[in-house]
Order: sequence, then structure tokens, then C-alpha cells
Amino acid sequence: MNENQRLKSLMDLLYFKTQKDFATALNIKQGSLSDILRERVNVSNAIKDKLELKFDVNLTWLENGTGEPFFKKKRAVGESKEGVPYFDMSLSDAKDLLVEEQRAEYLVNYLPFNDCTAYLPVYGDSMYPKYAAGEIIAIKEITNYEILQWGEAYVVMTDADSNSLRTIKLIFQHADNTKLILRSSNPNFKGDTVIRKKNIQALYIIKGKITRNVI
Repeated sequence: MNENQRLKSLMDLLYFKTQKDFATALNIKQGSLSDILRERVNVSNAIKDKLELKFDVNLTWLENGTGEPFFKKKRAVGESKEGVPYFDMSLSDAKDLLVEEQRAEYLVNYLPFNDCTAYLPVYGDSMYPKYAAGEIIAIKEITNYEILQWGEAYVVMTDADSNSLRTIKLIFQHADNTKLILRSSNPNFKGDTVIRKKNIQALYIIKGKITRNVI
């Protein structure tokens, strides 16, 4: 049995009656799941992250068949009433949902990041290799824009006057104190973006990230 076939067996083990229900739980299109189950494409790292975080799937079993399909002990992620909300959405969809815990997929109870505001998945490659697509970042809201850590990565959300920007960028000091410089860590993404502090709707420093090897 290969990786794709083991994913198919998880549908039964998790009591999903249809591919549509399983795809919805993984937040992917039914057609994408069908391609995986037909072995047209491989199981992506993003899907593996969701399987491990949401259903306690043992990825060693999924990838090579070693061990049991699920962890016998619940990990740090689950349906507990303690922890930080994880939102399975891109930044373009996030808007003000970060403060609406009832919209979260689940809570992440991981002590080093329990002072954070939320967890979000990374999409795109503009911050690679610092943050790669499929990784999960822990973010903490910043309210004082006069005290920032230059060169650190932030989630930046701006108003319509700054094109309603939703992005992860390194922040650097601008010669004009009313402005900030935003920069990608991926050298293939050239050019800086300059925004005014007054146009920031929300700002979150990235305190760290969680990968399948950490949790």
C-alpha cells in the first residue's frame, strides 16, 4: 500500500462517508482529493499538516506504513478549551476573523506560543526560506507601531488606501517615521513596499512556526 492508498484508507478510519465530506474537512476541492486518491498527484505537505494537526494522523505511517495510523496520545493540538485559535485560511480571507474564535478550526495548546493571538498557514513563497508554504505561523498582535523589531517578520493588514494589503513581510525602518518598509525574505521577490503607519488596520509579529517535525 502506498501513501495515496493509505490516505484513502483514512477516509474509512475517520468515518467519512463521501470524498466530498473528506475534502471539506481538509479544506481542499473534491477534484483535488479525487486526483490524489486516483494517484494522479502526490499527497501535499499542506494536506499532511492538516491530517496531523486536525486528526492526530501519524505521518510516519502515512508516508511509509510504519506504526499505527493515529497517535495513541493526543498531541498538543485538539478540541480542548485552552489554547490559541488556528484559522485555516489565507491572509486574503482573514480580514477581522482573527478575533472571532468561534470561526477557528480548532485550538492549539502549545505552551511556548500560548500568548499569541492566532495561528495561520503560510501560502506562497515570498518569505521562503524563512517561512515556507504549508508551515503554520504563530502570530501576536502589536498595538504600538512606534516600538517595532526591525528586520523581523510581521503579518501586515492595511486599509483600502493601501490597497487592503494582507501580507507577511520583514519590516524595516523608513527615513520618514510615519512610514514603514516591507520586504520579502525571498531574493526572487525584488523591490520594497512602503506603507504609512496610519493605514495599518492590524499588525502581528510572527513569534515562531510549527512544522510536522515540531508538534
